[in-house]
Amino acid sequence: MSASMLPPDGSFIEMTSYGETLPEVRVVHASGPVITLSLALAQVPPANSTVELRWAAAPRGRYAQEGHVVAVDGNRVEVRFTGKPLVLQSRSYVRGGGGEQIVMIRPDREPAEGVVHDMSERAVRAHFTDIVLESGEEMVLRILLGDEEVAFPASALKVSSMRQQVPVSGPLSVEMVAVFDDQNETQAKIIRRYIMRHQLLARQRGS
Repeated sequence: MSASMLPPDGSFIEMTSYGETLPEVRVVHASGPVITLSLALAQVPPANSTVELRWAAAPRGRYAQEGHVVAVDGNRVEVRFTGKPLVLQSRSYVRGGGGEQIVMIRPDREPAEGVVHDMSERAVRAHFTDIVLESGEEMVLRILLGDEEVAFPASALKVSSMRQQVPVSGPLSVEMVAVFDDQNETQAKIIRRYIMRHQLLARQRGS
């Protein structure tokens, strides 16, 4: 694979291993057919397993590349690419947004309101206050996009909680990355259209 197609060192890419998609895997170094990645120990794929990696391709697509895990050292994983990279959704993959209202709905619990940090058609990163949430929990997420609302069944992929301590013990701050379980193309198009409009307006304000 040519160097211009490889993800840059220090960037974040998406990896699917055994059906689970991790949206933020850090690239330590990529050179030729081998890429070294860093991720949480609990998420490290086993040696000799097959993974799929995806990362941004100009202007708005993504590369998808299968690979074989050739070495594991703690939280570092070395993957050798197999086959040729595919370019996915050349004009449609986008990530952006931020500040939108999001509501988490779970069985036998009160709905929880939060704020979106960013999102794509596949996943959302959001902040909630004073909720108890564990990785793997299933939910329905409702997101308000301008004057439209989308709703997706989702699973919590990554959760980190921290209680404010200064100046006094305060509310529990919860950061969550959730992946959408069901790729409803109509809903995905609404997200895509909203993010692209959001980015266009931001560019116009900045010019």
